[in-house]
Amino acid sequence: MVDLAWTLPGYTAGRFPLVEVFELPFVAGSAEATSQALTVFYQRHLKDEFKDVKVIALHVHAPGALHMAKHPIRRLEDLKGLKIRAPSRAITAALAALGATPVGMPVPQVPEAIARGVVDGAALPYEVTLPLRIHEITRYHTNSGLYTAVFLLAMNRARYESLPADLKAVIDANSGLSVAKWAGKIWDAAEAPGIAAALARGKEIITLDRAEVARWKAATRPVIDQWIKDTTARGLDGQALYDEAKALVAEFEAKK
Repeated sequence: MVDLAWTLPGYTAGRFPLVEVFELPFVAGSAEATSQALTVFYQRHLKDEFKDVKVIALHVHAPGALHMAKHPIRRLEDLKGLKIRAPSRAITAALAALGATPVGMPVPQVPEAIARGVVDGAALPYEVTLPLRIHEITRYHTNSGLYTAVFLLAMNRARYESLPADLKAVIDANSGLSVAKWAGKIWDAAEAPGIAAALARGKEIITLDRAEVARWKAATRPVIDQWIKDTTARGLDGQALYDEAKALVAEFEAKK
């Protein structure tokens, strides 16, 4: 139906299970490092998962925060029973493990859902809060490093294969690791205007300390264990893949 699409694999729950490793709790770092780690991981392990399309780029957004209308999130217990928008299956599981009630919905529905009280808040990067005016309808913003979401820029494979060699070469030259790094840097930089807009309105930005983050990591560990178990059941080494994803993020963080 289209030649190109920019989307989230996580919007199709369960269709791309291996790439979810980068959406597991506390795997992601900066968007720049994680997007490069994801791209290397794709080259090693995900080509079969995306074999039906020509992958131009895989990247992530900067670590998402929790943007809440009325309830500040300062500790694990503050999440209990709150309805929070989640973008994908892994993040839904993580929020549930933390005691929240996750509600899946695409980004465009979030402002109305918060304004009407359908949800108490949303998991989003600051980048998108400004165009959606989330900072106008929320009061508290909690940074924890909990998650990111994976994006895919893909081309219809048949359309790509129909192109002459010189045009394929142009696309190939503008694909892969360099594009992932470029996209990640843009997403990291795009956080600043959203944060500034919230602060300008007198909203509170809460950053969890190490001890509290450790509590969140312990609470969400079963989500990671389940992914490892499910991946191993498909005949792959789930633990090794998880460890590799974490190591790749750390490697590219060190190179920044």
